[in-house]
Parts: sequence; structure tokens; C-alpha cells
Amino acid sequence: MDPVETQAPVTVPTEVLATLVEIVQEINASLELGDVLARTAALIKRLVDYEIFAVLLLDAHSEHLTFRLAIGHRQEVVEGWRVALGQGITGRAAASGRAIRVGDVSREQNYINAVESVRSELAVPLMIKGKCIGVLDIQSRELDYFTRDQQNILTLLAGRLAIAIENARLFEHARDQAETLILLHEVARDAGSILEVEALLRRAAELAKRVIDYQIFSILLYDERDHTFRHRITVKFGERVQEKFAVPASEGIVGAAALSRQPVLVPDVSADPRYLALNAETRSELAIPMVFKGRVIGVMDLESPQLNYFTEDHVQTLSILAAHLAVSLENARLYEQVTRDEARMERELQAARRIQGGLLRKVPAEDYGLDIAARYDSAREVGGDLYDFIRYGPQQLGVALGDVSGKGTAAALYCAVGIGILRSLAQQKLQPAAMLCEMNRLLGERRIEDRFMTLCFATWQRGRQRLRIANAGQSQPLLWKSGRCEKLNLVGFPLGMMDEVSYDEWSTTLDPGDMLVFYSDGITEASSRRGEFYGTHRLLDLIAANAALAAAEFADLVLADVERFADGAPAGDDRTLVILKVK
Repeated sequence: MDPVETQAPVTVPTEVLATLVEIVQEINASLELGDVLARTAALIKRLVDYEIFAVLLLDAHSEHLTFRLAIGHRQEVVEGWRVALGQGITGRAAASGRAIRVGDVSREQNYINAVESVRSELAVPLMIKGKCIGVLDIQSRELDYFTRDQQNILTLLAGRLAIAIENARLFEHARDQAETLILLHEVARDAGSILEVEALLRRAAELAKRVIDYQIFSILLYDERDHTFRHRITVKFGERVQEKFAVPASEGIVGAAALSRQPVLVPDVSADPRYLALNAETRSELAIPMVFKGRVIGVMDLESPQLNYFTEDHVQTLSILAAHLAVSLENARLYEQVTRDEARMERELQAARRIQGGLLRKVPAEDYGLDIAARYDSAREVGGDLYDFIRYGPQQLGVALGDVSGKGTAAALYCAVGIGILRSLAQQKLQPAAMLCEMNRLLGERRIEDRFMTLCFATWQRGRQRLRIANAGQSQPLLWKSGRCEKLNLVGFPLGMMDEVSYDEWSTTLDPGDMLVFYSDGITEASSRRGEFYGTHRLLDLIAANAALAAAEFADLVLADVERFADGAPAGDDRTLVILKVK
């Protein structure tokens, strides 16, 4: 029998029409496409006792029919076959918009043999407003199995089924869009919480897989040094691989996306001269630029072994994903840069701490008739306090304790300048007031804005048991003598603030057991958790109660008592002590 391709007038018996009404009501009762098609297959079986059944839907983008529901077909046919418009009986029905009934498929030159035993076939297009959206196809193992009446019935039913399918597809599309928006919200949340580049790239591959079932996925990041895009992560057919080649910034599909700052969709790479043949299995490709503040920082590239695999929906969704990832990636790169800078700064600060420690001299080993102790506890990696011992000879020793304005590295550098100047003046063997005047002059010559130094300087002459002392704004030292403790009322302008400043000098003779305590304000201004200061009065009481201790023991006692008072509160300033006790 020759194929029947005419649109015959539809005449339907009353009982069949009642059944059709029932079928239409059933298929319109659901908006789930899978449910609609399954109901349709079962209900049509009541009218036409088919053996093989299929509904193929048309992809308008690729102009191919794909199986959406199949009964009696092999799995590999359902999953892998794509029927072009005009190809085979179903393709012809879709292209012509008319039903095709074939009594003997062996006589069809264009027949696609999906099931070996099939002898006859009936294909009815699913039409809406003159446009085909798919084909209803039934087949039989008997010759001339399908009748004109059955063709008429299915043609009548196909119009209603097409409307139900289109409604279900619209509903499915709307639901998919809602799910995609939820997914993109999760993507933004997840990606924004990752601050390590490699971890973010791995997560990006996982997130993209939830958006589209890709076969080959790559993220290439722009390398400004050689103007190329380098593979940072590549997943091929579920396996992560290491790609070592780079793509020039202006070449290939990737380069085209970067130059245009727009997605580039290529349905057939063999027909696009821009394509770089890096993967032999690739047939279609989609490249999405990752743009941050107008600058392309990378490209998300997807490839498929199928022609026309990527759609405009993929472009839209992946563009949103790429925008989120661009921001997260730039944040991660900045975080890594900050981490590297902090690590480098930490190494430099540790080196500066060691250097600063090397600048602070140890207690003199020579016997000047004094029991000497020095302690320095920095609040930061490097500090702004200083102490020093200046040897004027075997019988005379200079002792200094000071503090620099500010904190951190700048203060530490100013400290180093102060120590350098102090030591450069040592050969002149200046007494305290003269030493402070000269240091003030030299620091004034190097005047640095908002920087100054407080310093208390003393000289000790062993033979005469004579102490001379002058102060330039430093905490007033405490003296234990003759069984009582007092604060030495010595004041003066800090060094490096004013020119032509003079300083008062005080002197006294010390006896065995007398003790002089130099301290920085980090001791007396140490704060408890209640906000109370340690204060000079506690230090005076501590001296009075423990004056019999050796210098080192007393220095350790002071720091321990301050720490106990602070009760774990962080130190706000450096804590420095120099103890001189006459032997």
C-alpha cells in the first residue's frame, strides 16, 4: 500500500467521540509533561491497539525530534536517536504538518528502522497554530495494520494533545526557571563563602554541573604577563584532568568571548573558523566570559560531542553563574594576595623583631658595683620602647630607658635611630643633661612629622658611688634609699619636638642596697578588665615590700604582678624595666 499523506475529512462515531472527550479531559487534568504523555499512551491504547508507541518532541533550535515517551523501543534508540525534519516517516510528518500512514514500511526508501519487526506505521504531527511541536508515532508488526478511521481519530486527538503538551512544557519551563533561580541563589551563597582560589574553582565545576549536564568543562583565567588564558580546572566526561596549554587572548572561541565580553554559542564547531581543535570529540561549544568591573578575568568554556547541544537557556543561566563566580573569584584572589602579603609581612616583622632584639644590649658583664636587670616585653611584633647601656670606661656606665611616640614598625625604626644617635655620642662621655641636649639637637635635624622620643638617661660612677640623672618626658624613675621609696621629680621636653631645649640634672650618692627603677608607661598604664590602671602606687608598694630581692628577681616579680593585675587583658603598650641595685 502506498503511503497516505492526505488530510481526509474527519468522521467519528458517537461512541468513539465520547471516548475522545474522556481522553481529552484526562490529558488536561495534569500539567506534568511526563504524566500527560503516560496518560495519553494508556488512553490511546483503548482506541488503537498499537504495539509500539512514541511521542517525539521537536527542538526548534536544532530542528531535530527527540523521544520524550517510548513504548516498545530499544533504550539506545530512545536515548541516542535524533530525527531531523524530513528524515523518515516521523520527520516527514513533522516537516509537512500532515499525518502519514504507511502500510508497508519496507517500501519506504527514507524509512528509519528502529525496530526490526515493524511492518506498518502511523505518524501524526502535533500542531499548534500551524506550527509542529512534535509527532505522535505508533507502529505495528502487521502489514496494513492502521486504518483511515484510526488516522482520523488520532489526528483529531493530536490537536488536543498538542495543547496539553504545550501547557505542560510551559509549566515545566516555568518550574525549571524557578528551580534555576533557587539554584543560582545557592550558587551565590556558596561561592561567596569560599576564599581559596583552587577550592572555588572545584566548587564552580560542581555548581555548573547542577545547571547543565556538560561533558567537557573548563575555567581559563587570564594571565596578564603573557596575555593568554590558562586552564585552571578542566573536567572531561566526569574526570578532572590537567591541561597545560594556554589559549592566546585573541584566538579561538574563548578569545572571541573575551574580546566581545559576550557569550559565544557555536552549534557546530566544524563550521566556525574561530574554533581551535583541542578536543577531537567536540562538536558544539559555549564560552561565557567572566567579567569583573569591566575587566575579563577568565572564561567559562563548555564543550559537547553533540551538535546543537547548548541552548539560549544555558547561555542565560551560565551567564548569571559566571557573573557570581567572577566576583567570588576576584575576592578569593584578593584574599590570597592579602594572605601572601600578611605572611610576607609576618616574616619581615619577625626579622625586625630579631633585629630590634639585637639592638637591645645585654646587661654589662663588667663589674660596675651594680646588680643590673633589664626586661622588655613588646605589645606587638616590634615595639617602641628602648633601653641601652653606654660604657664610658671601667668605672662609669651610662643607662638609658626611653619610649617613642606611636606603635609598630615606624616606632621601631625611630627607636633604632635613637639608639644609633645615643651610641654615636658615647665617645664624648656626656653627662645626662648634656646627652639629652645633644640628642634633641640631632633628632631635631632629622625631624620626622608626628615623631618624638622620651628618654631618661643616667650615669653611674662606681668609685664615687655617684648617680647623675636627667629626664626628657619619660616616666619618672623610682628610688629606694634609706628604707623609703620615692618618685624622682624630673621633667623635661621629649626629644625631637623643639629646638634649643635645656634639661635639669639631679645627682645623689647611693649606698649598698639602694635601688633605682626605670620603667616605661606600659607598666603603670597596664589596664585590668575593669578598666583600672596598675598605677605608680602599686609599683611603689611592690618596691617597698620586695627591696631585698636581687635585681633580676625583682624585675620578674614586677612583670608577673602586672600580668596578674591585667588578668589576661591584652597589653596596650610595651612594658620595659631597667633595675639598678647597688651591691
